[in-house]
Amino acid sequence: MSVRLWLSIFCISILVAAQAAAQGFAGLGRDASTFSQPERGYAFSFPEDHGAHPDFQIEWWYVTANLTDATGRQMGLQWTLFRSAIAPEEKPGWASPQLWMGHAAVTTEDAHFVTERIARGGVGQAGVTAAPFSAWIDDWHMSGDTLDEVAMRASGPDFGYEVTLSAQGPLIFHGEAGYSQKSASGRASYYYSQPFYTVAGTLFLPEGPVEVTGTAWLDREWASQPLAATQVSWDWFSMVFDDGVRLMGFTLHDEDGSDYTQATWIEPDGTTTAFPDGAFSATALATTDVAGRAVPTKWRAQLPQKGVDVTVEALNGAAWMTTSIPYWEGPVQITGSHSGRGYLEMTGY
Repeated sequence: MSVRLWLSIFCISILVAAQAAAQGFAGLGRDASTFSQPERGYAFSFPEDHGAHPDFQIEWWYVTANLTDATGRQMGLQWTLFRSAIAPEEKPGWASPQLWMGHAAVTTEDAHFVTERIARGGVGQAGVTAAPFSAWIDDWHMSGDTLDEVAMRASGPDFGYEVTLSAQGPLIFHGEAGYSQKSASGRASYYYSQPFYTVAGTLFLPEGPVEVTGTAWLDREWASQPLAATQVSWDWFSMVFDDGVRLMGFTLHDEDGSDYTQATWIEPDGTTTAFPDGAFSATALATTDVAGRAVPTKWRAQLPQKGVDVTVEALNGAAWMTTSIPYWEGPVQITGSHSGRGYLEMTGY
């Protein structure tokens, strides 16, 4: 079969994935009955679970970082590798049903740089190995002997970065020991994080190289059908408070106007408390006009059981990801009952 025909098949696969966005964001609510499904009581195994799970339909390795340069200027960084499967298996070469997509971004107070890569599995262009850990697409890499210490790089037409991440705490498991429910009907994913990274390295911006330090948060998640078919969007918050506490909270929006929420409270030593639907809330306070949309970029986030009542405001309201499936992603500043920095992701706007 000719290379041109293989490329045509690959492009059709990408178009099918994009068209599926109508069924839950990016097709996350579409039928996945032939794939494996998350189950309660799963025994995570490392380093194996840092690697790919081709029998599940979707998976990601998702890093966000809050950074500061030598002058005190605040910035943010994103590095993401997505895996999506059209069949629950892996095959060598062009027969692989695994599709890969990479997103990278840098956000400053007055600029947002973003780029995207797309690859087909099985030919070496993209993939993940567990030991030693390596996640890559083209020349973008996140790799190290273990996930505790990794070097990460990516580049686009007008920016790039090379940074090192060092874990200063344990892995965190969300929901019920890593079984993270996403809907009242029981849809779920496997979900753990490394929210204790420190970061140091260099951003390559149009102004020149910028040395930065800061903190980073890795999310690892895999599933096959994590959203209900009627769930159309979500808002995801990661917060790193100045006292060392971390908080993850998300709100999933249904087409009937109802919401489903979950949250994880993370002590500085890694002790966690999971909060069920309804405990965490996020209320939009102000919007920014971006990409022809009114996107909420200032929020009131509350977790009353922990005394959290904060304002979460975007560093740059124009942090729109102009990727194949567009969304908003950027660094935020936190004030109120707790102060700190974090990241916000919003889809469906």
